[in-house]
Amino acid sequence: MTRATLNDRELVTDILTRSFVDNKSVNYIIKQDEKREQCLKGLMEYSFDVCNLFGEVFISDDRKACALIVVPDRKKVTVKSILLDIKMALSVTGISNIRKAISRESAIKKIHPAVPLYYLWFIGVEPSQQGHGIGSKLLNELIQKGLSENRTICLETSTTKNIPWYEKHGFKIYRELDFGYKLYFMKMP
Repeated sequence: MTRATLNDRELVTDILTRSFVDNKSVNYIIKQDEKREQCLKGLMEYSFDVCNLFGEVFISDDRKACALIVVPDRKKVTVKSILLDIKMALSVTGISNIRKAISRESAIKKIHPAVPLYYLWFIGVEPSQQGHGIGSKLLNELIQKGLSENRTICLETSTTKNIPWYEKHGFKIYRELDFGYKLYFMKMP
């Protein structure tokens, strides 16, 4: 895997947009109108930008998969982060979903372990390439990186078919929340 650069932003956001088009957790916060796919892409652009500032963005060596990592103790409130949040709220979630999105994010943060985290926010594989081991290779590399930094690796998923895949890589469910869909909290034990 390699660290993504700003030149990779479009590739990363395209892979993630295609990978998360039917994701319950993502669709919970984005506007559900004729611009839904545009909002989804906007969410992935926002996520890339946040991770570029306060975490890490990686691409698989074959450029078919990517991952966005947040390192929460690096996260700071800056003018740029405030502008990103405002843009995301107005163009991605919409005014009517802002309270719902903030409430959900607050609930999620309360459940995260109070230790140094390596938070896997998004991992995606080009849909036509899924099932060929590309995601597993990338996830294994991310696990090694997080462990080498002595961080607890955690994630959430609303896609129940992905739970066995994460478990195969050593993650365990430690909590669930119900937002009208189940959100499963997983970490390396």
